[in-house]
Amino acid sequence: MPPAAATTITTTRAIRLRESKVLTAPAVIATSKPTASSIITTSVAARWILIVLLAYRRVEEPSPKVVRRKSVTSTQDVARALPIGSVVVAEHQTAGRGRLDRRWESRPGTALLVSFVLRPNPLLSLAAGVAAAEACGNDVRLKWPNDLLLGGAKVGGILVEAMAAKAICGIGINLTWAPEGAATLNQDRDQLLDRLRVELERWSSAKPDAVLARWRELSDTLGRQVRVEMAGKVVEGTAQDIGHNGELIVDGNPVIFGSVIHL
Repeated sequence: MPPAAATTITTTRAIRLRESKVLTAPAVIATSKPTASSIITTSVAARWILIVLLAYRRVEEPSPKVVRRKSVTSTQDVARALPIGSVVVAEHQTAGRGRLDRRWESRPGTALLVSFVLRPNPLLSLAAGVAAAEACGNDVRLKWPNDLLLGGAKVGGILVEAMAAKAICGIGINLTWAPEGAATLNQDRDQLLDRLRVELERWSSAKPDAVLARWRELSDTLGRQVRVEMAGKVVEGTAQDIGHNGELIVDGNPVIFGSVIHL
């Protein structure tokens, strides 16, 4: 075989090999890139999945309710089964109660009796007191831990029941009648409720330092001589301050719970 022929054969094979590599490379590159249609399909699918998840979430989370009743055992009893954001208002309670299982007395239609279902908050009792005092105005002051005072007499009270996932905040305010020794606010119930809802939403979500600072300003307890009655123990002294967790500081000693008497 002449040398030229051998050279021709070798060159042709080399050219075919190079062509094979050149032709296959673009095919590999093309398959590694998503096409425009695949991008659109994926985007639409993701959007539908998001819509379904949001719809499912709305179904799973019950909507808040506003419940109005003529008479109930207690607004707390009704509110306990409702979702966060719900409100229960009644004209009369047959078994209303305050802290330490004390009975709350009110004649039908003479008081604002309401319970709010809220998110848990370690300072909710103090925040609710601030909210109620702000809503009432008229020089309403706060007595630790949960009383509303008008002219030194009790005009309202607060009861907070804490649960794992929510808290029930009950508020009672005397409007046109009160037991002997208590006070009345003499305000329109619905207007007061509207203001209270706004203030409670504001203060229940406020920063702890803001709640404590405003409570101190509205307090009728701080700076006074007090007697705190606890189970099997009595503490007397000057109410100096409230701590970060809402405890009352009496002569340097923290008081977590108890019934306070102003001396």
